[in-house]
Amino acid sequence: MIHFFYYGFLILSYRFGDLSQVYPIARGVAPIMVALGAQFFAGEVLPPVAWAGILLVSFGIGTLLLNRRNGKIPASAIAAAILTGVTIASYSVVDGLGVRASHSPLGYIAWLFLLESIAGFAMLAYRRDILPSVSLKRYAIGLFGGMISGLAYGLAIYAKSLTTLGTVSAIRESSVIIAALIGVIWFGERPWQSRLVAALIVACGVILLATA
Repeated sequence: MIHFFYYGFLILSYRFGDLSQVYPIARGVAPIMVALGAQFFAGEVLPPVAWAGILLVSFGIGTLLLNRRNGKIPASAIAAAILTGVTIASYSVVDGLGVRASHSPLGYIAWLFLLESIAGFAMLAYRRDILPSVSLKRYAIGLFGGMISGLAYGLAIYAKSLTTLGTVSAIRESSVIIAALIGVIWFGERPWQSRLVAALIVACGVILLATA
């Protein structure tokens, strides 16, 4: 259920704001909440260096929010991005505890994806009236993106069975650099300097979290 809320808030984030703005916010918020959730629910206590990384991540996010002058980041985009981060943290902790309790990482991953696919097909059936108007190219892009997403999260869940939840979450969020570069270079989003600087700050905090 948490995953479906995540998909909804993520789509809203991309609808209201630029990729290079909302993605670092959503992904930057998540490690902080995962670290706190893991400490409370799983008893994983982080060392001081890790908390320094968390503060650096927060500062990086703050630089994006402070760059809102002239309405460059709509309030709706910020809200959706933060809610996306909350759902990321929630499913990260739940899946981390679940895959450990299952004693079968591959089995847990398979059941998770199976249940999500059933709900996904139900949504397609509900919107079947628009399916004929969707091009084959769009179907192919969607399937390819879904396969990559599934593989990426399957690897992340497996990693949670090997080390602390905060570490896995932090390493995952290094993707903010790639997202910022895609937004600036591929989508032509501007201004690029402040967005790249913010992404680099967040990445430095992620590195501290991961190495701690």
